[in-house]
Amino acid sequence: MAQRLDSTGLTFRQDYFSDPAGWAALVCLLKDIFGIDIGPLQQLGGPDPTSMPFGWFDAEGEVAANISAFALPFVLNGRIVHAAGLQSGAVRPPWRGRGLYRDVTVKALDWCDRQGFEAVILYTDKPSLYEAYGFRAIPLHRYEGTAPAPSTPAALARPLLPTHAEDLARLQSLLKGRSPISTSLAVTVNAAMFLINTRLDPDIRISVLEDRQAVIAWKIDEAGRFSLLDVVAAEIPPLAAILSGLKIAPAFVEVLFRPDKLGWEGAPQPLESGTRLMLRGLGDATPIFPAMLSPMAEF
Repeated sequence: MAQRLDSTGLTFRQDYFSDPAGWAALVCLLKDIFGIDIGPLQQLGGPDPTSMPFGWFDAEGEVAANISAFALPFVLNGRIVHAAGLQSGAVRPPWRGRGLYRDVTVKALDWCDRQGFEAVILYTDKPSLYEAYGFRAIPLHRYEGTAPAPSTPAALARPLLPTHAEDLARLQSLLKGRSPISTSLAVTVNAAMFLINTRLDPDIRISVLEDRQAVIAWKIDEAGRFSLLDVVAAEIPPLAAILSGLKIAPAFVEVLFRPDKLGWEGAPQPLESGTRLMLRGLGDATPIFPAMLSPMAEF
């Protein structure tokens, strides 16, 4: 039986990101519940312009419960899917058990249906919570293997710092003209998520290969293990050219998306993580080949 809504003392609001107080209240909610600070997004171009938040606010202007929808077209098995994403779903502890989260979720999904989205995706560590709304978990795989032989010498990459105005403008321009990183599973547009993820994980390195007009999101650990998170470019360069440009020669690499455009083949490995990607719509469609969305697209 559906939980009955009790919104006593609260006011429902929708589409409030243009209100500085409303945005600040959401930033505070996500800090308090998840320890995530999305505040810097305002200095990185602002939230996704397609965002549509749904929230219950108390008399002091604090968000009691929220979920936000936004346009998130993605490629699945070579086809662009007109899809939406759901993010920033949270309820403050004092307001739990009153049906507020179910209410904003239903409102968000109804809005997605009215907008004509053919699918909705989200990330969650509580997949059973969303199965009642028609979501199902999609199996995700990363790839690992030996590094390719170095390519012919290329112009060296340089660090790109989104906190610097010129670098931010360059990155924003490349994000607008990027190609999907894979034909199996990849977002087509994700500027806001890419930009905020550069701030949420201090281990992520962002470099630009000037001769390739490509931005590389990558990590390397103390043992020299190289992880490729994303590539932003109109034409994806081979992995060998990326490593040559970064001037690193790891023995072993992992790629956190299907590397079908990299000129390199690794072995797919199931992604062992508490966070699951869930899909609503498209029947029982799943990636034909093992794949995952880039971590820079996580939301």
